[in-house]
Amino acid sequence: MKLTNLTSFAASAALLLAMLAVALGAQSNEEKVTEFFGGSETHTNNWAVLVSTSRFWFNYRHMANALSMYRTVKRMGIPDSHIILMLADDMACNPRNSYPAAVYDHPRKTLDLYGDNVEVDYRGYEVTVENFIRLLTGRVAADTPRNKRLLTDDKSNVFIYMTGHGGEDFLKFQDSEEINSYDIADAFKQMWEKQRYREILFIIDTCQANTMYSKFDSPNILSIGSSKKGQNSLSHFHDYDLGVSVIDRFTYYNLEFFESVDLSSKQTLADLIAAYNTSLIQSDPGVRTDLFARDLAKTYLTDFFGAVQNVELTTEAFPIGISK
Repeated sequence: MKLTNLTSFAASAALLLAMLAVALGAQSNEEKVTEFFGGSETHTNNWAVLVSTSRFWFNYRHMANALSMYRTVKRMGIPDSHIILMLADDMACNPRNSYPAAVYDHPRKTLDLYGDNVEVDYRGYEVTVENFIRLLTGRVAADTPRNKRLLTDDKSNVFIYMTGHGGEDFLKFQDSEEINSYDIADAFKQMWEKQRYREILFIIDTCQANTMYSKFDSPNILSIGSSKKGQNSLSHFHDYDLGVSVIDRFTYYNLEFFESVDLSSKQTLADLIAAYNTSLIQSDPGVRTDLFARDLAKTYLTDFFGAVQNVELTTEAFPIGISK
């Protein structure tokens, strides 16, 4: 009787060990597949929010800044469906524009930034502090069209670029209201809590720009500003035909670097920052890295500026609703 019980116990133990081995083997294979597709830390989509906050003809360069950045992210693969473009004024149709329906960022005028394929999502008086904050946090009205929504998730890398007139801890909107560093910090905190981003690259070109990210405290944010506290961000390339400057120096030298980057590029954020030349930019760009978890030397520019085509691995079958 005892021998029978012992035999039965041994058989059960052997069966349990076999099941455990199969389970461990399956887990190991799953981990290998997950690692192959980039691991649980991968991201699956990139978005860009590009904002020019200035009105009036003499601020032509701010619209050119945003449109130049728009052209760059589109060239590198981010589709219009993942780009939110906010332009506070339409310089292309301004009666002072001697080149109607066109915007240029260089006096040679070799490239029309406005062109035939520009999708402006927020224009004119739609570009407000309230709309910008609502866009980031997802607190938009129920009838808001898709092109005015930032449909990100916890797998999204978001590039946010802002340009306009500013000062210590603030950026003007429409020359009638301001957004401050606390407002943006709070919006980013809400985004993180609502799982609306994986990583954020925040770049701002304005006077005293580096003060605008001083209040950020949410994780996975890399911030770059054009000028330190007490310092102006200067314009570049005055166009005598138009009577205005057509681009800012900091944005111009960023774009010059991006021209060497394509979808297959291995250029990193560290390479971009190392390329900043203060004698050319004529201000002191700042970089805040303490909230950003990854090594900048191992973070490709295409992680924010390119089209991402990673596969998200799931462990459960997805019901496709096939009926017999």
